[in-house]
Amino acid sequence: MVTTAMAQTLSPRVGAPLILGASGRLGRALRRVWPVDMPGFVGADPLWQTRDGAGGTLAWDILIDSAPALPPVCGIIVLAGVTCGTAADLALNTPLASAGADLGSALGVPVLIASTQAVYGPQPGMLREDSSLAPTSAYGRAKQEMEAATAAPHVTCLRIGNVAGCDALADAMGRGAVTLDRFANGQGPRRAMIGPVDLAQVLLALLAAPTRPAVLNVARPGSVAMADVLRAAEVPFDWRPAGPGALADLVLDVTLLQRIFQLPPADAVAMAAQGANA
Repeated sequence: MVTTAMAQTLSPRVGAPLILGASGRLGRALRRVWPVDMPGFVGADPLWQTRDGAGGTLAWDILIDSAPALPPVCGIIVLAGVTCGTAADLALNTPLASAGADLGSALGVPVLIASTQAVYGPQPGMLREDSSLAPTSAYGRAKQEMEAATAAPHVTCLRIGNVAGCDALADAMGRGAVTLDRFANGQGPRRAMIGPVDLAQVLLALLAAPTRPAVLNVARPGSVAMADVLRAAEVPFDWRPAGPGALADLVLDVTLLQRIFQLPPADAVAMAAQGANA
């Protein structure tokens, strides 16, 4: 939510947000929930980019072509990226993000780049933006390299938690076969989460903020039990013993985010509802 004090610091920028990667899963989810009604800030409709221009989007192959002629842009949000595949595939995260960062520099506008909580690796405890990075997945390592390559005063890398309806849990729900790890305490995994509606509001607030940090954790405060999300969505699931490398709880410290935009606490029912519309 935007408090009265926050609304006084948010100032709509001239132009529309340019969102790179509208055809990806997260981009499609955000398009379904936009426009966002947020007190204290009214943003122009985004300019959504895809490679082929399908659905009235801006046609631009980021990896091949220079940016086309654009209307006034207030900021750039880079969702374009690769989540799986070979090392060469995952390495494309850097040039994709760099194209957005370079364009933002040329236009003199802020750039928000979608990174991931995976850059922290399976570390226990509250993870802050200055916590050590220890990714164990190829995806996490590729995003860490992307963050380093795009670091600049106008760039903010968003270490986003699980996005309801767009994460591995949603994939399993779609297949109709969900199995959760069960730990020694009898509980399943808990994860930092955010919904697409929440994320759209956060993105608008960040573009309207007078300043932004270089990196920012993005999730609702606290963590959500995956089992509770499934129960709220009325999806059956099975249990399996957690392996030695399984992480029981991943919690992001979102103190910095809450100073810019206050999200409500983690809530399984809300995540199931937002995920259903993703």
